[in-house]
Amino acid sequence: MEPISLPENSSSVAQEKFHVLLGVTGSVAALKLPLLVAELLKIPGLEVKVVTTERAKHFYNAQEIPVTLYGDEEEWQLWKGRSDPVLHIELRRWADLMVVAPLDANTLAKVANGICDNLLTCVIRAWDLSKPLLFCPAMNTAMWEHPITARHVEQLKAFGYTEIPCVVKKLVCGDEGQ
Repeated sequence: MEPISLPENSSSVAQEKFHVLLGVTGSVAALKLPLLVAELLKIPGLEVKVVTTERAKHFYNAQEIPVTLYGDEEEWQLWKGRSDPVLHIELRRWADLMVVAPLDANTLAKVANGICDNLLTCVIRAWDLSKPLLFCPAMNTAMWEHPITARHVEQLKAFGYTEIPCVVKKLVCGDEGQ
């Protein structure tokens, strides 16, 4: 993957923002979404929007997210007729970079197999492959170690997406592992 360059600061020209689309799925790691967004917003020149799955909403408080948050409801509310914008296409066009963090086992399997049954998976399916997409798998160690998970991760890499590897730590369930 080529390095990502942010727009240069120039007072004589209106600053162009670098657009990051952050996808969040139903892993317990989604509880860190407010922290992740806060850290991204510290980077000058960055604009962030979030696409969430319904299951991810269980792990964070939407009131703590200071950027635009999109879910399945917005996908269907926006489109009323033939000439109306389609949200997953509009988000694809807007973003310079997509980061899916956390990427749970269910959504990993969906993306690897081409299933697009919610806003997030539709954005990923429509993603412009000339733009970077980073994914951060997050699941219980037992799920991570299942042989199908390695196949799914390799499939995403074959699409040209970049894996941000798991870390070893104590998990919410009490297990220690990736």
